[in-house]
Amino acid sequence: MLRFVAVRLLEALVVLLIMSFLIYGLIGLMPGDPIDLMINADPNLTAADAARLRELYGLDQPIWERYLNWLSAALQGDLGYSRLFSRPVPEVLAPRLVNTLLLLGISFALSLAIAIPLGVFAARRPYGAADTAINLACFAGISVPPFWLALLFIILFAVVLGVLPAGGMAPVGGTGGLWERLPYLVMPVATLTLVSVGGYTRFVRAAVIEQLRQDYIRTARAKGVPERSVVWRHALRNAMIPVVTIVALGFGTLFSGALVTETMFAYLGMGKLIYDSILGNDYNIALVGLLLATLMTLAGNLLADLGYAALDPRITFTETRT
Repeated sequence: MLRFVAVRLLEALVVLLIMSFLIYGLIGLMPGDPIDLMINADPNLTAADAARLRELYGLDQPIWERYLNWLSAALQGDLGYSRLFSRPVPEVLAPRLVNTLLLLGISFALSLAIAIPLGVFAARRPYGAADTAINLACFAGISVPPFWLALLFIILFAVVLGVLPAGGMAPVGGTGGLWERLPYLVMPVATLTLVSVGGYTRFVRAAVIEQLRQDYIRTARAKGVPERSVVWRHALRNAMIPVVTIVALGFGTLFSGALVTETMFAYLGMGKLIYDSILGNDYNIALVGLLLATLMTLAGNLLADLGYAALDPRITFTETRT
């Protein structure tokens, strides 16, 4: 297994290298640059000043040369400075990354805690009244846009009832501890959970129904194995293999795709930071942020591969010789 993990880590490094070049190139091809923004903010800057600034910051070099300079500095631990925040990139990204992992970690855990029991319950009684109601709720959750759901939560709980804050991270003057932040996390977590739980429930339901039709399930029932063990120990364990794949891919999407939720609730996370950095031509923040999203997707896929072996003993990481 160690060899498998080492090979996958090397593959991840190659993917990150390729993605860094592609992202850097795409950002560099965007119209305008930080110097243009400086000129718009200060009309007194002349063309000679702009040329001197571009030479100072290396913006007059070919894009491949600028990329190699950035890569050389990044390998030495220098990720550059943020133009928007006037601070080193790690100092800007670290708190946003913690905020995003907190938000996504809670919503992810809740989504799975709700989706797995609901999916199993629906699969045990397919096409019945309960299954129909669960499917209807799942389709509703999948169909509702996140921004609309966020608006409903704000109107109901913040405006009408006044029991939860409409947005933000913590109360003004507070210490910023987890206990103080919990009321501010309720609506963002609920939005992300309700948007994603429907899809996960449908995947669990379909996978469990397929497993309950297999011969080994009939054999277990014929031998008198309790129904609870048949469903939860045997059918669900084998059904989780395709579900793990969907969950692993979904985590990377959630990491970079929580922009709408973060914007609606004024939550300072990675999604909004990447969006603002792209609009503001903050190359360093945008590049590192998108690479982090790529890294999270690769890490999710690696954990999914390791999870396959934990769920199914027939899956090994050693080569078979004939």
